[in-house]
Amino acid sequence: MPYKARIESDVIKIWRILNARMRLTDDEQKKYLYLEKGFAGEVQFDLYTEKLHSKPLILNDLLLESNNSNLQIDSTLMFPKTIYLFEVKNFEGDYIYENGNFYTFPGKGKEIKNPLDQLKRIKSLFRQLLQTLGYHYNVEGYVVFINPSFTLYQSPKDEPIIYLSQLPRFMKKLNELPCQLTKQDKELADKLVALHQIESPYTRIRPYKYEELKKGPTCHMCQSSSLSVCGKKLVCNDCGCEVLVESVILRGVGELRLLFPDMRITTNLVYEWCEGAGSKKRISRVLSRHFSVTGVHQWAFYE
Repeated sequence: MPYKARIESDVIKIWRILNARMRLTDDEQKKYLYLEKGFAGEVQFDLYTEKLHSKPLILNDLLLESNNSNLQIDSTLMFPKTIYLFEVKNFEGDYIYENGNFYTFPGKGKEIKNPLDQLKRIKSLFRQLLQTLGYHYNVEGYVVFINPSFTLYQSPKDEPIIYLSQLPRFMKKLNELPCQLTKQDKELADKLVALHQIESPYTRIRPYKYEELKKGPTCHMCQSSSLSVCGKKLVCNDCGCEVLVESVILRGVGELRLLFPDMRITTNLVYEWCEGAGSKKRISRVLSRHFSVTGVHQWAFYE
């Protein structure tokens, strides 16, 4: 088990809801899909780190501050003397490395942000943070290209790059390292987890209004809004997924709280948001079972 688990960020969750309930611009759609793909790649990398028999401390998705700068580390493995930092990229397709830069391929296409430069920055800031905290560890870092459909032409041989085909051998190497963790190692891990910052998702997403969002339940598997009520269940007409109406109502409450944290949860609000998922009476029963009610009649809301 990781010492700090990876969870979906509120940013991804909000983008996913907005994608199902409003028309995103092309740029917004690209941004949303980039986040989804990036998270999927990180989860794929976790499948390797969590199988390590050497049992290092695994800290996933750290957002820290060092020297007045933010640094985000996809995966961190803590051994007694060395800390490994990983920048995971889920790039797909053909790229070329020329003169220290990455470009799409064929031809010298669009230049992309250099993952190696990102890694160098992360390592530098992380070392500074360790120094500030009074700890001394060797710090190694790698860029992991996790997608099997990724190809890098003219790949540099002297840079810390790991391709998917190399991951099993690399993990075997880590498994052979001594890993007698000390009290100091766990102390540092606790400090890093405590220093992890929760990023506000609302600073990265353009303003939106309740009135402009499409109402009604959506499929939690394929995001389709084509659903049919079958007794106590809702069935997706596109992927066939079935889910209890009660679960749909609770998911709707979660969406409202995430999108509009200052909005009071009322029976009428949830009825409108989950349009077609059930009667007001049914929704009221579900809310009463799972939340505390404040006020009475039309002034009642749930917390």
